[in-house]
Amino acid sequence: MKRFLAMFCAVLITAVAVNVNAGPKLDGVKCPLSGKKVLADKTADYKGGKVFFCCGNCPTAFAKSTSKFAAKANHQLVQTNQFKQAKCPLAGKAINPDKVSDVAGVKVGVCCGGCQAKLAASEDKVTFIFNDANFAKGFVKVKAKKKS
Repeated sequence: MKRFLAMFCAVLITAVAVNVNAGPKLDGVKCPLSGKKVLADKTADYKGGKVFFCCGNCPTAFAKSTSKFAAKANHQLVQTNQFKQAKCPLAGKAINPDKVSDVAGVKVGVCCGGCQAKLAASEDKVTFIFNDANFAKGFVKVKAKKKS
């Protein structure tokens, strides 16, 4: 019994260690071009992070028309915890914790009721919040943790 428990603990510790170093969690993450499930090995460098795609053709298409897919790529950078929100993406002001909305699986805070109303009224919330101008105002790259 002790041997079994020791082996179980060793396997559990190994599994946790491998998972910690596995990179961004990709559950529910969609390709910014096709909307399909992404693969961990199909990526392109973008804004100091990695954008994930469903196949080997999408990174090439993304590179040719980055601006066309920028909002969805920016959304994915936040969804995969490579970037985080620092300010209201509309006004560049401090976030009011009472003014938070879900934008395609990402919690986004704004500064005031006016910004919240603009977000609620937008037809395409991902493009509205994660376009390049708003992304630059409200989101920052997550600093890499030092390995000990």
